[in-house]
Amino acid sequence: MKITVSRKFPDHYNGDLLVCCIKQPTTDQKLECAHLEAKKHILAAYELGDFEGKEGQSFLCYPVSNDGSKKPKRILAVGLGKDDLTQENFRLCGGEIIQAAKKTKSRELVVILPDLDVPHSDMCQALAEGTLLGNYTFEKYKTKKSEDEEIETTIDKIIIVCSNDKQARKGIKIGVVNSEAVICARDMANEPGSSMTAKHFADFSLELSKKYGLKRKVFSKAQLQKMNMGGILAVNRASSEPPQLIVLEYRTGNKVPTLLLVGKGLTFDSGGISLKPGAGMQDMKYDMCGGAAVMAAMQAIGAEKPLNVDIVAIVPATDNMPGPAALKPGDVICQYNGKTVEVVNTDAEGRLILADALSYGVQKFKPDAVIDLATLTGAVIVGLGHHYSGLISNDDNLADKVLQAGKKCGEPVWQLPLNKDYSKQIKSKIADLKNVGDKGAGTITAAAFLQEFIGDAKWAHIDIAGTAWDFTEKSYIPKGPSGVGVRLLLDTIRNW
Repeated sequence: MKITVSRKFPDHYNGDLLVCCIKQPTTDQKLECAHLEAKKHILAAYELGDFEGKEGQSFLCYPVSNDGSKKPKRILAVGLGKDDLTQENFRLCGGEIIQAAKKTKSRELVVILPDLDVPHSDMCQALAEGTLLGNYTFEKYKTKKSEDEEIETTIDKIIIVCSNDKQARKGIKIGVVNSEAVICARDMANEPGSSMTAKHFADFSLELSKKYGLKRKVFSKAQLQKMNMGGILAVNRASSEPPQLIVLEYRTGNKVPTLLLVGKGLTFDSGGISLKPGAGMQDMKYDMCGGAAVMAAMQAIGAEKPLNVDIVAIVPATDNMPGPAALKPGDVICQYNGKTVEVVNTDAEGRLILADALSYGVQKFKPDAVIDLATLTGAVIVGLGHHYSGLISNDDNLADKVLQAGKKCGEPVWQLPLNKDYSKQIKSKIADLKNVGDKGAGTITAAAFLQEFIGDAKWAHIDIAGTAWDFTEKSYIPKGPSGVGVRLLLDTIRNW
């Protein structure tokens, strides 16, 4: 799907679908629409109360030409909402547009943006994201459609009509890079655990390295044993697939801060000996969404080449299976930094592999800041549902960067507290730590565990267990994996 920009107003457009993005007028305002033919129909619906311009509201009509003049085959009005519009309003609008285009089997669209007190680059970036992400499907494993499934029309082209075409093109370029990265993360998550293995993570890192000139290092099981990566090795004990620790580096060549990104790459989580219930276990192929988000973000970073920060990405990858050699509750392991851990529950495995990756990354690269993403705890869903990711940080400035990025990109995070009282809950009687705290505050105690492995680094932990799939239903977010975390990281980096 190609997105282009035009300053030329489509007075005589007679294509598949003409879209007008409409801001909801207040009581002292009139409904604004620059296209005269469209305005005539939209005003009629507005006066009847059928369309008000509310967020998520749309109105579709079919203009008839009695005098032989050229008219669009369909006119669609999509409401933006009122008050202070943000990028999220335009993302949602883009999603609504694409859903309507699919239903009407429109192949070419012209979208007219209003002149509002919103930067044109922001409007167009968000609209591009909404349309591209709203158009996402994963049908790799479907051999053919059944009779009751509609054949979806391919949308070939979207022309955005905007008065500031230079700013519009800038915004669309960012929106396309963002969307391609999110789609990459969604595709990785949708793959079965038998396909998206630790080796596949490593293979994808090779593709990124070759395409974008990223420095790459992948540690094998033998190397991890020599390095005493006790957490990754312990979780991997019962697996038929060897673990991988994947490191990608993007360097500007300038004296700039270094940001370390760490993503949990748990390619399938059975729970190990602490076996999960069978119901819903198929979704545990999504337990690598943090790793997918970090890898996909590196794709966008490689394409965009920011100059303000160096990026190091680390993904510890393995699955967590039961078996004769599996890690057992009550076992004591030694992590990379030398700390010993009593494993109370083998289903709290993500923190064990992240601990090794974090301590290695901090020691090796001495970053100015660390951000990790992980589908870490079910407790975050209890606390925040599927609407916010959980944020825990030891640095207020870093936390604020992530919070602001979340607001802007539509992937909101909610900060939770962290202090020594929570750390007391993970003290073990027979080892330095235990991998599960006492009842209560499960998301925070999991973060308190990770904090033991980041030294003095500024650090933010983002728990995406509630948002990586089954995220808040939106017009541009499908059922299944959302790709959450990718745009959050990219917005944080752009505004570093």
